[in-house]
Amino acid sequence: MCNAKFTLPQPTNEPILSYAPGTPERQALKNRLAQMASEQIEIPLIIGGKEVRTGKLAQCIMPHDHRHILATYHQATPKEVEMAVAASQKAWQEWSAMPWWQRASIFKKTAALLSGPWRMTLNAATMLNQSKNVFQAEIDSGCELIDFYNFNVKFMEQIYEQQPFSPAGQWNRIEQRPLEGFIFAVTPFNFTSIAGNLPTAPAMMGNTVLWKPASSAVLAAYYLMRLFQEAGLPDGVINFIPGSGRDVGPNILVNPKLAGIHFTGSTAVFQTMWRLIGENIAIYRGYPRIVGETGGKDFVFAHVSADLDELNAALVRGAFEYQGQKCSAASRAYIPASIWKALKERVLDTLKTIQIGDVRDFRNFMNAVIDQNAFNSITSYIEYARQSSEAEIIAGGKYDDSRGYFIEPTVILTTNPQFRTMQEEIFGPVLTVYVYDDNKYLETLQMCDQTSPYALTGSIFARDRQAIDLASRTLLHAAGNFYINDKPTSAVVGQQPFGGGRASGTNDKAGSMLNLLRWVSPRAIKETFVPPKDYRYPFMAEE
Repeated sequence: MCNAKFTLPQPTNEPILSYAPGTPERQALKNRLAQMASEQIEIPLIIGGKEVRTGKLAQCIMPHDHRHILATYHQATPKEVEMAVAASQKAWQEWSAMPWWQRASIFKKTAALLSGPWRMTLNAATMLNQSKNVFQAEIDSGCELIDFYNFNVKFMEQIYEQQPFSPAGQWNRIEQRPLEGFIFAVTPFNFTSIAGNLPTAPAMMGNTVLWKPASSAVLAAYYLMRLFQEAGLPDGVINFIPGSGRDVGPNILVNPKLAGIHFTGSTAVFQTMWRLIGENIAIYRGYPRIVGETGGKDFVFAHVSADLDELNAALVRGAFEYQGQKCSAASRAYIPASIWKALKERVLDTLKTIQIGDVRDFRNFMNAVIDQNAFNSITSYIEYARQSSEAEIIAGGKYDDSRGYFIEPTVILTTNPQFRTMQEEIFGPVLTVYVYDDNKYLETLQMCDQTSPYALTGSIFARDRQAIDLASRTLLHAAGNFYINDKPTSAVVGQQPFGGGRASGTNDKAGSMLNLLRWVSPRAIKETFVPPKDYRYPFMAEE
C-alpha cells in the first residue's frame, strides 16, 4: 500500500515549433503528410477497448481537395450506444476507485507521447482532414492539447488538496467522488485540442465517457483514441462512437445512467440537448451536469487612440486564421470614423498578400472551410450582404467549391449596426465593420454589448487608459474572455481559461480548475475523536 503524498511537477506551456525552412520538424511533418495523404484507412468504433465495425460507413476527406478520401469510418447505431454504456459502467468500477496519481500518470504519458513521437501524426491528421495550416495545427493538436494534459492533472491535484478547517477534537475532510454513471462528450471539428480535452477532463476525475467526435473531424479523433490506448488508458474508460447525431445523441441523453454532458458545438444543438434532459429529469440517478461552449459573435472594438498597425494585424489574424472557423474569431468590428480611412487602406493592402490553398503548401495562410454545408452557409451571408442596400463588400466576396471549399477573406462594411452579419454567427472568413462617430464611444460600446446574444470573446484596442477602463466596465458581460490590445483568439491553457456566457455557453472555463470541478461530487467527512456519552447539554442542569 502506498503511504506517500505525491506531488506532480509544475506544468509549463509547450513550446511552439516554428516549422521554418531547414528545421527538422518541417521535414518530419512533410513526410508524415505525404504518407497519410497516400493511404486510405478504415476507422472502427472502439468500445470497451475492442474494435467494432457496423458496416454503416462514412468518409473522411480533405476539405481543400474534397475528392481525396483519407479514410472510411464506421458509424454507431443505437445498438453500439448500448454497448458503449455497458462498457463504460463495467470500467467505472475500477477506474473510479483508482488512485488519482495513477490516473494522472496516464495523462502525463499522453502529453509526453504527443510532444514526441505522436506530434506529427496528430498535426498531419488535423491539417489534412480539418484543413488547418501548419501553424494552426501546431498550436492546436500539438501545443494546446499537450498543455491540457499537463495542466489538468495539476489542477486535479490542487482540487484534491483543498480541505476544510478542523477545530480541536475532530478532523474534517473532503473527498471528491466521480459522478455515478457516464459522461457524454460531444466534440467539434475546429479544434483537435477540444476533441482531446472534452472526454479526458471528466476521465481524469475518475469518470467514464462516451465520446462522439464531429463527423467532419474523425481522422484526428481516431488517432487520439489510439494515443490514449498507447498511454495505458484502461479499456472502456473512453468509448469512441462516431456517428450521426440522430443515431447517437437522443439514445444517450435519455439513458438513466447519464451523469453529464461535455459539449462544444452550436447553440441550437446544445439547447435541444438541455431541453431533452429537462423533459426526462426524473429518470436519472442524479441531476446530469451540463457543460457546454456554443460559439460566439466576437468583436474587436477600436478607440481613436488605437495603434493602426496593431489593429490591422489583430483584425486580419483574428478574423481569417483558420478561415474564421474559431468560436473566438473576430466577426464584427467597431471602428471610429476618424481612423477608418487609414485602417481600411492597411487592411485591404494586407489581404492582397494572403494566399489560399492546400495545407501541404506552407506558403498558404488560409485553406478551405470544413465542408459543403459550411461553404453554403457562409456564402449565403456573403450574397445577402452583396444584395443589401445597407452593406458593401469592400474585400473578397469570391468563392469556389469545384476542388476545395475555398472562400476569400471577406470584409463587409455596413451602415446598420444591427445588420444581420453583425448579429449572427457565421463561422467563416467574413468580417463586418461598422464605422461609428468618434463622439459616440460610450453609446457604441453599449450597442456592442446588446447587439448579439453571444458573449464569448472580444477585444478593445486603445492607448488611452480611460478608454480601456470604460470599455472594460461597459462590456463586463459581453465576453467571457476579454482582450486588451490583442486579437480575441489568444487563449492559452493555464493563462486564459476559456469560456463565455449568455448564448455562448455555461462558462466553465476549459483550461482551469473550474472545469474539472464539474466532474466530481464532494463528500464531506467529519470524524469526532472523543464523542459525547450523554445526550444532556449544560443548559439542562437544575438552578
